[in-house]
Amino acid sequence: MRNERGTSSAARKVERRTIEKNRRIQMKDLCLKLVSLIPPQHFRPAQKEYLTQQDQLEQAASYIQQLSARVEGMRRRKVQAQAAANDSTRRGPPSTSRLVSPVLKFRVFGPILEVVLISGLRRNFSLHQVVNILEDEGAEVDSINLSKIGDKVFHTIHAQVDPTSNDKIFVLERV
Repeated sequence: MRNERGTSSAARKVERRTIEKNRRIQMKDLCLKLVSLIPPQHFRPAQKEYLTQQDQLEQAASYIQQLSARVEGMRRRKVQAQAAANDSTRRGPPSTSRLVSPVLKFRVFGPILEVVLISGLRRNFSLHQVVNILEDEGAEVDSINLSKIGDKVFHTIHAQVDPTSNDKIFVLERV
């Protein structure tokens, strides 16, 4: 009877070890999948290869927190834009005689450049000139989106810039 218990106990130990080994393998695979989802520009050059698994998970958590903060900021801006649109519709139609100077905003996310042009309904600039300037300065325009909120028009230009030429400065003249 002792022999059966000993064999049974040994078999349980082997089974527990196998289960634990499979669990560790599965966790390692899941960690690798998570780290592979993080864009390479989030890591410093060549850092991804030398980080421990714990460091990689911390980098992933940091990246997720950054994304969460960006989403929250976008939600706030959306609410503000909707509130501004509601205010402008309550005030009546926008004045067509008044020209508003366009507002130009730049944001750089690694090799991605985002240009936001905000203007009135009577667009007093040439969008193709802005695109030409970006392309002349080395950017490759990927997409242009247009949104109308109240009496404002938002033009969003997404472009790729060469990450190796950080010394290049975009100079835009008033168009």
